[in-house]
Amino acid sequence: MRHSLGIFIGLGILGGAAGAAAQEAATPRLNARELFYNTASAPAPQGKPVTQAKAAVKRPRKPAPATAPTAAPATEMAQSTSAPAPPPAAEGASVIPVSTTVNPGSSSPAAPALGLRYTILKQVDNQPVEVAPSTVFHAGDRIRFSVEPNGPGYLYIVRQGSSGTWEPVFPSPEIADSSNQVEGWRTYMMPPKSRLVFDQQTGTEKIFIVLSRVEVPDLERLMYSLKTGAKPASEPQAQPKPQAKTLVASLTIDDATVGRLRNTYARDLIIEKVDDDTPGDRKEKAVYVVNPTGSTDSRVVADIELVHQ
Repeated sequence: MRHSLGIFIGLGILGGAAGAAAQEAATPRLNARELFYNTASAPAPQGKPVTQAKAAVKRPRKPAPATAPTAAPATEMAQSTSAPAPPPAAEGASVIPVSTTVNPGSSSPAAPALGLRYTILKQVDNQPVEVAPSTVFHAGDRIRFSVEPNGPGYLYIVRQGSSGTWEPVFPSPEIADSSNQVEGWRTYMMPPKSRLVFDQQTGTEKIFIVLSRVEVPDLERLMYSLKTGAKPASEPQAQPKPQAKTLVASLTIDDATVGRLRNTYARDLIIEKVDDDTPGDRKEKAVYVVNPTGSTDSRVVADIELVHQ
């Protein structure tokens, strides 16, 4: 009897483990591109924003009841403010709304995944053409790169010069108010009003990108002169106003600072390079970098290396 009971318990444990494994295998895992577009306000994968018509709901008037009126159904407000449905995923993939997942150990829903999409654009016959990040460039080539976040946040982009120090590309004096706040589903061209031109000196150009839902204190202190406009202690202090930010002139950032930021923020990231052969309806040459944690202070970092021979 003991042997039979042991076999029965063993089979039960194996069956439970097999069931859990089968359930985990059946759960679709989203790649970086699917996570990037899998938010409540995401546009269609083709890049066109999703618009949703709002139909006016008319109800016939009813005479007031004899008893006290009842409150309106709680679902009515939720229906009128519901977000548009997420876009379809790539071919052969299922979509799990990231905004409805729950963080481990928490009963509150996680925020949508924070991500960015970047592409390299080479000037060919006066037209920008998407090229693979692994493209080898030559003297005289002119390029720009585009960055698209899937939500609002703060964007920082620096470029490493031949001396090894890093210089800012964004925020830039070419931008109104030198602001580094960006909107979701908007493409930002870098450099904002110029192009990178490769000279005769060969090597590797390095670009480092940080996208954050909140300001990054280290970079804010390096890039901006913060003017608080504080009054002397003898004068009454008024309600504090938002700090005015002015870009620091002739700013350089050392390699150690960039390395520390990279090591700190590169965790939990999902990176996907796509090209014309990647399954799905959208044909593109791009890189998607996504932080799937759903944290309110999520950050995404990306390295672009441009080989010049």
